Amino acid sequence: MEPLNPQDPVSVGPFRLIGRLGVGGMGRVFLARSAGGRTVAVKVVHAELAAQDEFRRRFAREVAALERVGGTGTAPVLGSDTTADSPWVAIGYVPGPSLRTVVGDEFGPLPPATVRALASGLARALDHIHTAGLVHRDLKPSNVLLTVDGPRIIDFGIARAVDTVADGGNLTTTGAVVGSPGYMSPEQVRGDDVGPASDVFCLGSVLVYAATGRAPFGTADSGVHATMFRIAHDEPDLTDLPAELTGLIRACLAKDPAARPTATEIVETLPVADPWLPADVLARLGRHAAQLLEAEGAALAERAPAGVGGAAGPGDTGPSGTGGTAGTSGTAGASGTGPSGAADTEPSAPAPRRRRGRTALLAAVTGLAVAAAATAAYTYWPGGGGDGKGGGGRPHGIVPTAFLGAWEGVLQGSPESPRETTRIEITQGAAGSKSGIYVQVAENRLCMGRSRLVSADEDKVVYGESVVTTSVPATGCTAAARQTLTLRSPEVLEWTSGTVKTTLRKARSGPAAVPARFLGHWSRIPAPEMYGADDGRFTSEVTITQGPVGAPVISVIDGYPRTIDGVNTSEDWSCGTTAVLGGSGDLLVLGPSQRDTTAWDRECQEGLSRFMVVDKLKGKDRLLLYPMLDGEPNEYYRS
Repeated sequence: MEPLNPQDPVSVGPFRLIGRLGVGGMGRVFLARSAGGRTVAVKVVHAELAAQDEFRRRFAREVAALERVGGTGTAPVLGSDTTADSPWVAIGYVPGPSLRTVVGDEFGPLPPATVRALASGLARALDHIHTAGLVHRDLKPSNVLLTVDGPRIIDFGIARAVDTVADGGNLTTTGAVVGSPGYMSPEQVRGDDVGPASDVFCLGSVLVYAATGRAPFGTADSGVHATMFRIAHDEPDLTDLPAELTGLIRACLAKDPAARPTATEIVETLPVADPWLPADVLARLGRHAAQLLEAEGAALAERAPAGVGGAAGPGDTGPSGTGGTAGTSGTAGASGTGPSGAADTEPSAPAPRRRRGRTALLAAVTGLAVAAAATAAYTYWPGGGGDGKGGGGRPHGIVPTAFLGAWEGVLQGSPESPRETTRIEITQGAAGSKSGIYVQVAENRLCMGRSRLVSADEDKVVYGESVVTTSVPATGCTAAARQTLTLRSPEVLEWTSGTVKTTLRKARSGPAAVPARFLGHWSRIPAPEMYGADDGRFTSEVTITQGPVGAPVISVIDGYPRTIDGVNTSEDWSCGTTAVLGGSGDLLVLGPSQRDTTAWDRECQEGLSRFMVVDKLKGKDRLLLYPMLDGEPNEYYRS
């Protein structure tokens, strides 16, 4: 659990918030306490989804269906408001780690008896989900939590609502799929109708992971499309799978949905073991419960009003001085972490696509424009001749040399998969000068500004009030709060702002912040196994130019055929976007995509932040362009 940010609400509906549990593609999840003292998890839907009327209707239907499931093998619904400005649902908090954490990070593959008990518990949960008229559609190790009483399935229901919206072409890019490559069913890969049998196939893949520590069809490291092709056409890799599990798992992984057992049949054939987990995993659960109680106590103590025992009530103000609930416009829907703390007001839709015939011309024109903009941006950003320079142009001030330079860290997510990042460039200056240059990137917002230097000594630098210099979207940012940076080593700073804390590491700066491996022109990797005969009409060209943080260094020009009722027409859409560089560590962080008016059609969308990685695939450089939320990357070869 992480502390609440200054812009987080203090309550959602009748639930008092304690801390942040995480953020995903559908919403933010908070740990909360009911009036009766029950610990709950509250998911607040992202603003861009809340703006979709169709999503709201589907979300309401799914919440009603979840309530009928009754909590068997899942987390029970304890409250919801699907009509609020930011729709939300509260479910019982499940105090246990995920299967992915237990197998992938802590203990390794589970013994056969435990895997059989896992299969029984998950099948029992799926049986109740299917009886309620739901299909999970995204059963994977990270969506399975392990508790003393058995496994629990989380994060289902909303996916079906999003799937419906995606069918209308409003939220997903061409080729986007609902599910996680590596744990999808063949019918999901092919885009066929998905029913309960799809969840049973995914169950088989999850059981292989539990027993061996790997997915049966490989991972996206070898290419997303290659993984999906193996799911649709190849036999699973069951190497090292214990013999007593092979029969059940092979039946679940049948390509033909009709050949798979139902969840009910699995429940009827597998016994329920007690205790079902190995002793060392049970000990881990006990430690987790103790840590949770300690963290809750600390969080409640921090939010208690001065001179009053206990936690702040729903009407009290939070750390930012503003109370509110999820039903209050712009409160619970804001990501609000770190210095910028602005509400999510722009739609975070993935970058669209373009018409092939204009690719080369538009890429060249946009590349020149981006290069010119980068040069202009550095003239004013970070800005020479700012505060703290002497008459001879030589910087002077109070900041120790060890602090000088650019530093970056992650506020949400992980260094390999960030959901929100922060960066500060510490320049020399006197007390009172606005010499701290900060950048924060969230899933659909980039905020830049300058912070006033309050004090500096050998171990600590403190910045106070700030001014916003760049906001994408234009009204999306507020000035940074007080920031404290503590030196831990020549390469590491500890950064705190209010109750938020993270680690910052040295990063690139100056007019050439983009590493050479990213520079140049990239083209989408063909995927005929996904797009069929029309694959050539699905185009995507990326141009990356050199520049400083704060400059628009990337141009994406995409094309795809217009569809009507799921059928491709002869008309092609053309969409071009640019994005500002927001971070330049081991991966490049990009602010929200903004339209390039030279390549823009009426159905194009903008507004999603992304990050980029370069690796190797089949001996070639491969560019992976990820959305800054749960999702799969677009893949490109250098061209």
